[in-house]
Amino acid sequence: MALSISHSSIPAQVGVYECEVTLKFRLIEESQVMGNRDHLLDLLLDAFSYGSDEFVEALDSQVEVTELDEIKASPLMRRQLIRLRNLSAE
Repeated sequence: MALSISHSSIPAQVGVYECEVTLKFRLIEESQVMGNRDHLLDLLLDAFSYGSDEFVEALDSQVEVTELDEIKASPLMRRQLIRLRNLSAE
């Protein structure tokens, strides 16, 4: 997922966030696909993002977002945060 920065007169506020997503749904799918753990998460997220239909039944979804102190981010994320802030300052 990429974060886009729009160039405007108001500097963008960027930060580090921890997100927890809980999804519960029923899915009709071939059993061998469900056993392929390498692609299972992608399959489940794609199925859920398309919404309920005759193959997917959404039961529950919850999202929790918490802003974190930048120190808790990985060095790679901190470097990206600095780049984004520098872009918004231009």
